Amino acid sequence: MTVPRRERSVFLGLLPWPEQMRVARALRTETVGGLVLLAAAVVALVWANTPWSGTYEDIRDFHFGISALGLDLSVGHWTSDGLLTVFFLVAGIELKRELVVGELRTPATAALPVIAALCGMAVPAAVYLATTGLGGGSGQGWAVPMATDIAFALAVLAVLSTHLPSALRAFLLTLAVVDDLGAILVIAVFFSSDLNSAALAGAVAGLVVFYVLQRFRVRGWWWYVPLGVVTWALMYNGGVHATVAGVAMGLILRTVRDEGEDASPGERTEHLLRPVSAGVAVPLFALFAAGVSVSAGAVGEVFTRPEPLGVVLGLVVGKTVGIFAATYLAARFTRARLNPDLAWADVFALAVLAGIGFTVALLIGELSFPDPADAEHIKAAVLLGSLIAATLAAGLVKRRNGIYRRLWEDETRDEDADGIPDIYQHTAPCRDGGEGTA
Repeated sequence: MTVPRRERSVFLGLLPWPEQMRVARALRTETVGGLVLLAAAVVALVWANTPWSGTYEDIRDFHFGISALGLDLSVGHWTSDGLLTVFFLVAGIELKRELVVGELRTPATAALPVIAALCGMAVPAAVYLATTGLGGGSGQGWAVPMATDIAFALAVLAVLSTHLPSALRAFLLTLAVVDDLGAILVIAVFFSSDLNSAALAGAVAGLVVFYVLQRFRVRGWWWYVPLGVVTWALMYNGGVHATVAGVAMGLILRTVRDEGEDASPGERTEHLLRPVSAGVAVPLFALFAAGVSVSAGAVGEVFTRPEPLGVVLGLVVGKTVGIFAATYLAARFTRARLNPDLAWADVFALAVLAGIGFTVALLIGELSFPDPADAEHIKAAVLLGSLIAATLAAGLVKRRNGIYRRLWEDETRDEDADGIPDIYQHTAPCRDGGEGTA
């Protein structure tokens, strides 16, 4: 008796049409937000290196808030602890959606992006620790080069006017989602201090109430907004970084539609907050986090001091090796077949692009190095490492852009003008992302 050979799944194949539309909407917003983020970073760098740099520092360090509630924070802290909560709330919703109905819902589809993301976090941390260990530096910044900044990466692609296929963009988005989860776990576990058990208990109670309201299908922003603000304040006063409250609420929000429902609470919230996150929250954080003094001496210290050098190598080398090697090996062991229209060089270019670690890397850098002088060197390393990764990725992507343009044209051609690309009417995407004859 002959045992039939198991068909090999397709990696980076054509996305199902509903998934294609969702990814396109999310990436469109993130791309615009990434361009705003890029502009904010440039403004911060220019401002901090002009004769008016003192004004920049005065605004960044200006305090306001309610002291009695423990919320008298500087402008810089309001952007990192407050506005970034919106960013992590959207990230939590995206992760919940991926776990419930997206690429991470089954082990078969989750294996490749999860393995790639985990190795893309572990290898940069290992590179940082090896660099600081050999150089006699501090290992406390090991988590800085772990995260990928999807908005900044997409902004680079937008500036290059590339036509990267949707499957590659979706893979990058999934990597970033898992990265964000890893980052928030690192922040929650390793950067919590002076814990206040009463405040933490109150924050947990707030999250429980949030869950109950979702469970019983209670609608109305007047329930959730005040509850979310109180939970955030309690989490901050509890000694856990306040952004953890954002990702927790995002994971609680329901992402599956009930019968007769046009959109789930998670979808509605993401639709409202993603533009705010991408276009306001993250750029404002960048404006007050990326303002570092740039000089020949400062750049030289990035390459002569072990901690900033570890960050640069972690982003540029660690991310590339971790993601590409893990993806290649996972595909071989899971018998996944790379989309014949693409090559492993495309995955390598994506791995290099993932070395752009901006928003979360800057946040973890501030938490890892409380001394402002040390934090400045780490910020400079994040900026320089991201710039190197972006430059290398730009060369790799542009070299293949002719192929990407052809694939993009095939994906978007709609000769009968019915709103659905022709490729989806002639081929039927398989469950694993491959294609079959309709």
